[in-house]
Amino acid sequence: MTPEKLIDVAKKVRLNAHCPYSHYQVGAALLGKDGQVFSGCNVENASYGLTICAERNAATTAVGAGVRKFSALAVVTKDGASMCGACRQFLVEFGKELKVYLASESGAYRTTTLEELLPGSFGSENLT
Repeated sequence: MTPEKLIDVAKKVRLNAHCPYSHYQVGAALLGKDGQVFSGCNVENASYGLTICAERNAATTAVGAGVRKFSALAVVTKDGASMCGACRQFLVEFGKELKVYLASESGAYRTTTLEELLPGSFGSENLT
């Protein structure tokens, strides 16, 4: 799947975000190595700690479907912002080599990797 197609999926799901507090819509589309795509949007809660980010929403949906190996993630925000630290750490569980497309609502994007976004991360290799 091309980065543009994955970004389009994230752009569409972004419109479903529940963000009455921040008014900052985020959409994510996670591409499994098997070709399946899992999308998610941010869902805010009045108890802020219970808010779930789009990236973790997509990842938990994928895991619930039995997919744990991923090749790419597209994240779409109004301005192409990067993922929060919690999402970076959460996704490291599934591989530091994950390709990440950070896109704005206009479709402009930059490509990076999870390892570049979270250098020196703590992972399962630290627990052996």
